[in-house]
This record gives sequence, C-alpha cells and structure tokens, in this order.
Amino acid sequence: MNTLTEKRTHNLIVLDMAGTTVADGGLVERAFASAAGRLGVEPGSADHTEKLDYVRATMGESKISVFRHLFGDEDRAQQANTAFEEAYGELVESGLVAPVPGAPEAIEELRAAGRTVVLSTGFARATQDAILGALGWRDLAALTLCPADAGGRGRPYPDMVLAAFLRTGAVDDVRSIVVAGDTSYDMLSGVRSGAGIVAGVLTGAHDKDQLDRHGATHVLRSVAELPDLIARAEA
Repeated sequence: MNTLTEKRTHNLIVLDMAGTTVADGGLVERAFASAAGRLGVEPGSADHTEKLDYVRATMGESKISVFRHLFGDEDRAQQANTAFEEAYGELVESGLVAPVPGAPEAIEELRAAGRTVVLSTGFARATQDAILGALGWRDLAALTLCPADAGGRGRPYPDMVLAAFLRTGAVDDVRSIVVAGDTSYDMLSGVRSGAGIVAGVLTGAHDKDQLDRHGATHVLRSVAELPDLIARAEA
C-alpha cells in the first residue's frame, strides 16, 4: 500500500490535564501567588506582575522549569516549586477542581474503542495524584505521567509523549499518536514527538491563534470532540 495514502489507526491518546480534561478555575495563578509571596514577591508589585505574566505565557511547562527561570538559583526555585505544589494541593483538596464537561465520557469512549489513554501534566507527581484522587480518576486512564516519569523534562519537550509511546506499546509508529492540550507548549510537545494528530482545545489557557501558531493540526472547542475527530481521521 502507498504509505502516502495509508490510513492510520490512532490508538495512543496522550491528554493534558489542567485546562484540557480538568477545569481548575485559575488555581495555577492562585497557587503561584501563594508561592511567590513566600519568597518575598509582593502582590501588586511590578515584579509580581512580570512573574505572573511569565507563568501565564508558559502554561503547560514543567513548573520547576518555570520557577528556575523566575527565581534563578536552584534553592529558590525548589522552594518556590514546593510552595506552589503545597498551595495547589490544598486548593484541590478544597474541592476546587472538576472535570471539563464531557471529558470523562470522551475518555471512556476512546477506551471503549480499544484506544489507550494516557493523562500527562506539568505538575509534580504528588499534585497529579491529588487531582486524580479528588476526581476519582485513578483508574480512568491506562497510565499517568508527570515530568519526573520522563527523565525530568516536561513540555515543550516531547519526552512525556514518547514515554507514553514506549511504556504502553499501544502503537508501533509515533504517527499513530494523538496529543491533545490547551497550551502552545502542549502543541510543541506533540509536534516534536511526531504525533499524527496534535489537537488544541479552547477550554484552557491559550486561544486558537496561539495553538495554531505552535503546530496544532486541529483546534477543538473541547476534548469532548476528540473521539469524533479521530473517527473522521480514520474514515
């Protein structure tokens, strides 16, 4: 068969969490404010505004990488990251996260079609586990990944997507991978991994223009539309 016209089965689906499958109502910014305050960054100051703008611009990136950029030396970056994770975890435990409407149903539909679903995040493992526990999602996906599970590098590197590829063995060609996320870094990670479908969703941090500019093959209103998109791609 001519490989240029060969139809692919997309059986490995790597989904972002916050903003894509999980609605957290801006908890990242609230947790950042708490972490920054612990390191002496005054709320309302120019320094605080500049740092918060960077946090917004780098949504989807590994949080420790963000704090290394913002605070320079490793000790301060680790302090900020610990404070952020603690603050975010407390907000999660307060019941301030929920599924993006239609997300769990979409994941179940993908699984029912024989596809392997992986949930990935830029948060640390403890925070990811707190979110999964709060939502009752510990058994929702075949695998969950954080940057530490992929050698420490989060998005925009392709490492977590490729870790899903290697660990699940669900497909034998990276072009059969589907990546979905709400940020430009999700798109870059998907493109760099070689994924055949890199879908941006409009339920999170970045708009259609940002997603398109960073390599989205498709932009959806929500991850709830992903099963239909894959079905159409395989038709």
